[in-house]
Amino acid sequence: MANHHSAKTRIRRAERRTVINGDRLGRVRTSVKKVETAIASGDKTAARDALKSAQPELHRGAQKGVMHANTVARKLSRLSKRIKAMA
Repeated sequence: MANHHSAKTRIRRAERRTVINGDRLGRVRTSVKKVETAIASGDKTAARDALKSAQPELHRGAQKGVMHANTVARKLSRLSKRIKAMA
């Protein structure tokens, strides 16, 4: 157990950040799942709209340090490629 005041503070802050980062990551996952469901349904306009709303969520996740920037770029690239391939 931590004995120093600063160590106790770091533990408290880390717990708060863990909850916040988990919420952020959940928002990202939900937005990606909405895009994938729209792609699976076959509705290209709904998929495009879902990707448009998921894009800022993913970039925000990268900006806040929840996800790596290259991971976000890769996910967006693959999702947009799947939407373009739709008939």
